[in-house]
Amino acid sequence: MTVTLQSTAILDMHASLEEVGKALEAKMDEILPRPDGLESNIISLHDGHMQTQSSSVGDEGIVMEAMRYASLSGGKRLRPFLTVTCANIFGVSQHAALLAASAIEFIHTYSLVHDDLPAMDDDDLRRGKPSCHVKFGEAVAILAGDALQAFAFQILSSQEVHSDPYVRCELVRTVAKAAGANGLVGGQMLDLAAEKKHLSVDEIIRLQRLKTGEIFAVSCEVGAMLGKAAPNLRNALRRYAHDLGLAFQITDDLLDAEGTREETGKHVRKDEQRGKATLVKEMGIDRARAQAQTLAQQAIAHLEVFDTKHVRHLQALAEYVVTRKQ
Repeated sequence: MTVTLQSTAILDMHASLEEVGKALEAKMDEILPRPDGLESNIISLHDGHMQTQSSSVGDEGIVMEAMRYASLSGGKRLRPFLTVTCANIFGVSQHAALLAASAIEFIHTYSLVHDDLPAMDDDDLRRGKPSCHVKFGEAVAILAGDALQAFAFQILSSQEVHSDPYVRCELVRTVAKAAGANGLVGGQMLDLAAEKKHLSVDEIIRLQRLKTGEIFAVSCEVGAMLGKAAPNLRNALRRYAHDLGLAFQITDDLLDAEGTREETGKHVRKDEQRGKATLVKEMGIDRARAQAQTLAQQAIAHLEVFDTKHVRHLQALAEYVVTRKQ
């Protein structure tokens, strides 16, 4: 079945995406350390609470500058949007949702900074700007990525995110698993290894579920966990996000094969040049596009356990990801 766009729903979703993006940008700007050391909004633990504190900054200021450069450079913000939207379903406060969403975005940003390095995908352009290692050098980019990942867990462990220590521990555990060897990192390793061998369709799907799908899934799970959602609802959101993430990745690969640098904000035709394993390469453009449509429809079907008014933005997002041009 082909996903059919409903213009009003897509426009409403875009408005919400823009609203969350602006709020997220403000929250990240507020909490990221500042290289000048003035009004440095560093999250610290004091009796379980986060505080804004000033700090003197020395040579480490360049890492802070790189962290801010990579994190505050725009982007679609789909993962934090999923976190905030899912948190809204369960009545979570905007403050807690945005903090958790910031942690998710810092994990994603760290992965992009490392992904772009010459030892990995060797990309010198990200979101229409020079990649972090091009701007600051490889060593600083590696350290900035490391710092962003550590900062994400510092946020998730804070009482500001949730008052229940069990929930905080579960947040840290679940995000760590999604970001580690059984998730994002494992998927990236499979992606690098795939440049030297042929993968079947099933192997490519596994690669992309790990590299992209796990972070999409945990983005939804975090929102549900903040609201102490019932297991069946949490699992429904996780299944939705896995299908959404794979549809998103296929569309990304289609954009690499068919898009332009102006549209995507990064170099295109890189997958073909590097011999990367993609469903577009294995299935062809038409079949891959049809597969993305099917996955988007499956994602929407997982949301049937919810009241439609609460998940309308998630439904519209599934429709949007397979038609986007960026």
